[in-house]
Formats: sequence, structure tokens, C-alpha cells
Amino acid sequence: MDWNIIEGKWKELKGQAREEWGKLSNDELEEIGGKKDRLVGKLQQKYGYASDEADRRADEWAKHQDAKQADAQQQDEASKVQSSS
Repeated sequence: MDWNIIEGKWKELKGQAREEWGKLSNDELEEIGGKKDRLVGKLQQKYGYASDEADRRADEWAKHQDAKQADAQQQDEASKVQSSS
């Protein structure tokens, strides 16, 4: 998922970020606001990652959000088909 999209959907995605990085407080997640550079900085601070490691992990998490969204859409479509049968 593109970081511009993540920023726009941050309220929805914040819970998933919390699941991934439990050391981040709600206030910190609010402060991040879906911005990659802020997330990378917090990951360095809370988890002790090097800059490139934090950047890589943030990007991997963003990619997984695409997969989760696609799975949710497929399940939604499947349930619509079943309910119309």
C-alpha cells in the first residue's frame, strides 16, 4: 500500500500498526499519523532498529496491508454472492 494511502486511512490502519508494534502507545500512533518517516523514527527509538532496518520493516508492513485489504474484499464479495443465492 502506498504511504499516501496509508496516511489517508491511518485511523483505520492504526489498530493493525498497534498489533505489529505493541511497544508504540496510542499517543505515539496518533503522532505518527500514517507518515512513514515518523513511523521509522519511532521504530528506531522503541525497538532499537537501525534506520535501514526500520525503513524495511515499515515497507513490509505497508505491503501486508495491501494483502489484508484484498483478502477482506474477496471475503466481502463471497459473502454477497452467498447471500444472493
